[in-house]
Amino acid sequence: MIDSIKKAAEILKRGGIILYPTDTVWGIGCDATNDAAVKKLYNLKKKEEGTPALVLVSDTDMIYRYVQTVPDIAIQLVGISDKPLTVVFPKACGLSAGITDTDGSIGIRLVNHDYCNGLIRTLKRPLVSTSANVSGMPAPQSFSEISKTVIEGVDYVVDAKYAGKMTGKPSAIIKIGLSSEVKIIRN
Repeated sequence: MIDSIKKAAEILKRGGIILYPTDTVWGIGCDATNDAAVKKLYNLKKKEEGTPALVLVSDTDMIYRYVQTVPDIAIQLVGISDKPLTVVFPKACGLSAGITDTDGSIGIRLVNHDYCNGLIRTLKRPLVSTSANVSGMPAPQSFSEISKTVIEGVDYVVDAKYAGKMTGKPSAIIKIGLSSEVKIIRN
């Protein structure tokens, strides 16, 4: 696994995009701080620019590094959640503007997956995570459902043997406001 993580991280550092497993579903990802890589990812997905994407982090320190104001309630909710939870934080900083919402917010998930955590720690930056499909098409539930277009469109495909245990469905999403108000986006 270590060799695969090193190879994927090198590709990401050079602005490449990868197909990789997460704790939820297979994703297409890139360095969340690299504007050109985000544009390349959006082109592959045929996703409209300006449409927000979420990012994966390996620890709470990364949340504080890429969000201007982190409401205490957000970290508490991440800590008690028993399933993958994406929190939309107000006021992202240091990330590609191409993945933030028009209000400057960003969805972040503290990932619980050995491969992803190793990759993010090696990269030392958040990883964009979007489902491994072309926009408008159903999200694949397994590697075998990923389209040839996506597989051939990325710079690196992580071996399916590193998939580990995945939920097979997207994470729950909540949005936290500056005054710690909580809004459920997807349950």
